Amino acid sequence: MACAGAVVRDSSGRVLLVQRAQDPGRGLWSLPGGRLEPGESPEAAAAREVREETGLLVNVGAELLTVEIGDYDVTDFAATIVGGELRAGDDAADVRWCTPAELAALPLTPSMYDALPALGLT
Repeated sequence: MACAGAVVRDSSGRVLLVQRAQDPGRGLWSLPGGRLEPGESPEAAAAREVREETGLLVNVGAELLTVEIGDYDVTDFAATIVGGELRAGDDAADVRWCTPAELAALPLTPSMYDALPALGLT
């Protein structure tokens, strides 16, 4: 199943993370993202998922990484904030900005740990 996510950074270099409210991974932190809807491009899905989960509007840029996680093929994109207001919504129990150094102290999804170096988050 095709999925898309986004690596959103603020002006301080922190990365935007969401705490998953649903299984799989309930309670764990990861990048905002989710399944593509019928006819939706991966870029559009990444922007929609960021908006639904965090309240932020983003422009989606370059593809950073595609990984296989179980039955899911997840493509992550770089994204920049263009509007909105940060808040947890949709499938997110919480949302926060995190420095790359703080990532090690958070309970991340297993796939997030594996992707940190490729995403430039180590």
